[in-house]
Amino acid sequence: MQQSFSSLLLHTSILRALSDEGYDTPTPIQQKAIPDVLSGKDLIAVAQTGTGKTAAFSLPILHRLQAQEARGRRRIRALILTPTRELALQIDESLSTYGRHLPLRSAVILGGVPAGKQIKAVRQHPDVLVATPGRLLDLYNQGHINLDQIEVLVFDEADRMLDMGFLPDVKKIVSHLPTKRQTLLFSATMSSDIARLARQMQNDPVKVDVTPKVSVPTKIAQQVLFVEKNNKRALLSDILKDKGVLRALVFTRTKHLANRLMKHLLRQGITADAIHSNKTQSARQKALSAFHRGHIKVLVGTDIIARGIDVDGVSHVINYELPHEPESYVHRIGRTARAGTEGTAMSFCDAEEVGLLKGIERLTRVPLTTVENHPFRSSEIAELRQSGKAVGKPVQHRRNGRSAPSSRKGSSNAVQEKPRSDNTPKFGRRSRTVR
Repeated sequence: MQQSFSSLLLHTSILRALSDEGYDTPTPIQQKAIPDVLSGKDLIAVAQTGTGKTAAFSLPILHRLQAQEARGRRRIRALILTPTRELALQIDESLSTYGRHLPLRSAVILGGVPAGKQIKAVRQHPDVLVATPGRLLDLYNQGHINLDQIEVLVFDEADRMLDMGFLPDVKKIVSHLPTKRQTLLFSATMSSDIARLARQMQNDPVKVDVTPKVSVPTKIAQQVLFVEKNNKRALLSDILKDKGVLRALVFTRTKHLANRLMKHLLRQGITADAIHSNKTQSARQKALSAFHRGHIKVLVGTDIIARGIDVDGVSHVINYELPHEPESYVHRIGRTARAGTEGTAMSFCDAEEVGLLKGIERLTRVPLTTVENHPFRSSEIAELRQSGKAVGKPVQHRRNGRSAPSSRKGSSNAVQEKPRSDNTPKFGRRSRTVR
């Protein structure tokens, strides 16, 4: 029997906001997580981006804060930690949407932008604070933030937070929180590191898992194009000039290659921009906004933002370079075929990447369909897939070689609107899609 949001016994003002957006049926993660969160239990939720996990913690938090009036002077009562700036902004947008009819306030704290307006927002005593760890710790150490009345702590995309090296900052932040609190941990994977974090931070948590071992949307047409490395650029231009490619994400392994490809595409008359961790916050927001509005056709980025771009209507994901880790492939192609639509994931594979391709196919248990008729096809590389032999210089795996961000920087997650100009902590802005 399909549940409705009203059956979850959420506050009427929250139900009204959901109705405003046209939502009446919770997703599986929302159906499973919301009752446990409302009951006050600690929670570990394993769910991919795009499953509605933001609402799975935002809705019950808003319900709890509205039902229990703050004692004395207004203080921050809920803290949501995210690994990236764009994800923090997206969550803040969602809180504003769901809480538009509630007398609650939110503020967002993130690196990469001046802190002045954020300090001003915190001084207006928000009920909910969404933050990246580095900037939050900076402002706490400067005496701008009081965390002694936190009732609910949320780790969103906890696995990514650990991958990016934020664990030391997270531990310092948690050491300043009340020991009596509710802690919610959301992660796309359940690794031993996540289990260890849960043991350190939670008390007898309930576990909710709505994600299969490998979650690849069935409506994605997964294709592989065997091509010599020096022909990849020409192949990319050829594909992107096709009228069937409406909006595309192109993934590379490095920021420098992302920039070079963007410039190449612009010279070819293809509207494009690059987005990665070296870009300023304003530049990244500008690129995401232009992509979302259809002003540019192509966004080129790196693995660090594979889970960060959350834009509807992406018709194609193109892996210009295959990722070192098969799991990253799943996150990359998950940017298309969202909300029940169909999409295409095209992976370029040169001689040095055949091993990476096989790793992807072992993980997904789905052989990628070979595109035979493209103008730059290499039959020699295609044969390597069958023979199992290696050729050329092997790809060096860099599992531990990624650099952690500075404590004042996050990375990215998609935001569909510009951040509010005055940074005033308030609810009431609209969001296009439920998270």
